[in-house]
Amino acid sequence: MHEGYTAKQLLNDTIAGIIVGIVALPLAIAFGMASGVTAEQGLYTAIIAGFLVSVFSGSRVQVGGPTGAFIVIVYGIVQAQGIEGLMLATILAGVLLILMGLCGLGTFIKFIPYPVTLGFTSGIAVVIAVSQVPQFFGLVLGSEKTPAEFVMKMLFFANHFNCVNYWTLAVSAFSVAVILLTPKWTKRVPGSLVAVFLCSIAVAVFHIPVDTIGQTVGKEAVPLHLDLPVFAFPVSNWNRLFANMSSIVNAAVAIAMLGAIESLLSAVVADGMTSTKHRSNTELVAQGIANVITPFYGGIPATGAIARTATNIRNGGRTPVAGVVHAVTLLGIVVFFGKYAAMIPLAVLAGILITVALNMSEYRLFLRTIYRAPKSDTSVMLITFFLTVFLDLTIAIPVGLVLASFLFMRRMEHEFGTGLADNQLCQFSEDDPHEDPAALRLFDVPDGVHVYEVSGALFFGAAGKFQAATSGNTCRVLIFRMRKVPMMDLTGVNAIEELLHKAEKDKTTVIFTAIQRQPMSVMERYGLIEKIGRQNICDTIVEALPYAADIVEEQLAREKEAKLLESGNSANFLVNLLRRK
Repeated sequence: MHEGYTAKQLLNDTIAGIIVGIVALPLAIAFGMASGVTAEQGLYTAIIAGFLVSVFSGSRVQVGGPTGAFIVIVYGIVQAQGIEGLMLATILAGVLLILMGLCGLGTFIKFIPYPVTLGFTSGIAVVIAVSQVPQFFGLVLGSEKTPAEFVMKMLFFANHFNCVNYWTLAVSAFSVAVILLTPKWTKRVPGSLVAVFLCSIAVAVFHIPVDTIGQTVGKEAVPLHLDLPVFAFPVSNWNRLFANMSSIVNAAVAIAMLGAIESLLSAVVADGMTSTKHRSNTELVAQGIANVITPFYGGIPATGAIARTATNIRNGGRTPVAGVVHAVTLLGIVVFFGKYAAMIPLAVLAGILITVALNMSEYRLFLRTIYRAPKSDTSVMLITFFLTVFLDLTIAIPVGLVLASFLFMRRMEHEFGTGLADNQLCQFSEDDPHEDPAALRLFDVPDGVHVYEVSGALFFGAAGKFQAATSGNTCRVLIFRMRKVPMMDLTGVNAIEELLHKAEKDKTTVIFTAIQRQPMSVMERYGLIEKIGRQNICDTIVEALPYAADIVEEQLAREKEAKLLESGNSANFLVNLLRRK
């Protein structure tokens, strides 16, 4: 508002909001039903959460609502804990998101490695696609319960492929074709909406025998009453929920983590498209508010939706007004046209979710990563992917993060080096005008002085390497060049303390040069500067070498004096003493 809000921008936001609301309609219905809840709950989530996210978001253009990433988690919670368990888990997840935002954790969540993100999003895409196999092919599963495990589920579906409904398959395939081909004709009208419209009319006019939202083939139609969302307390059976509280809390943590990751990822994508900068912690608080309030209106978990946010931006949306209009548009559709939603074929929703999974998988990038990325990144991505598909998302993300952290530390340890640099030649030639003015070969290193070049972060992963490189070396003066050490942690401080302790036993003086700001701050905080001695810290190697030469000369003179005293030659001792004075 400080920048000014014009009538033209209001018009652009209104048009963008209406378009995004139309785009969100079939997606909200599909995500709701695929998650094991009703079409109404998917729509109510898009309306309530979409409004709250836009009002409180840390991004100007974020559009919130149910997303494909939540399908797997929500479906599992509904099967295990029921609708009330899902509502309680969603509220707890909202509280966690608010606390994460208030504690400033939004900044850290953005640092989740991309191979982990790519691995679990591609894994979720596979799980979503597989879950839609019965609706896509019209399989008659009877009263048998679908197994939860991925492999058993695939075998279960394979055993029922002898009863494919070819009418359903035709409608599904046609809807996918429409969704994929529509963008080639127009960017304004979403392909999913075109598919819903054409297929619903065709099924109704030609009486094609396929299941719809309101009717299963051979059974009477179930009326679909979509009305204004009504506030109601979502939990009644507290005793049952308290008995399963540990599982519900685990589900809440999974919802909160996935919601935080996806919303911030969407905000980052929006920043790139609009050249703006979002506020991570405010975004988490907004997502938390939406997830706390939405269940009281029958909604399910919500987060920032990348596809809808991008659609908003492409159509001119630049302020939160567009997101609010999107929610109002959905509300209007529900109130005035909600009864017609019962005519939508389930095969169309399966087609929509298949295309969502296809886009979500980023299969081109996934394959390119396998063939071109470093082996460590590829390993992290594949392990996260397979854990997501075959086990669970709540296991895949922590394992992927831990594995990525270990591989990163290993990489940093490889980059770290501590080498004896005495009289080593610099990488530049003698006639090179860009030669490093601090190259050690340009100076004379006195006898009895050893110079070590330390390179890389001196942290717990590299401290052992530092100790191994400096052990077993006895001399009069050790000089450590720290100009290439950008950071140091407590383990690095401990390694230097052990080095100083050994040097004291060996009567070796330790000098440090060119200490950068962060290592100097850490060394001062832990009292390491006093142990080293401020006189033994030099700005450059140019200062350190003459100082080391004086120390060596002093030590040699004292040793000579000591020998003279031991030999009883007091006259020579006095002469040497007077020379020194």
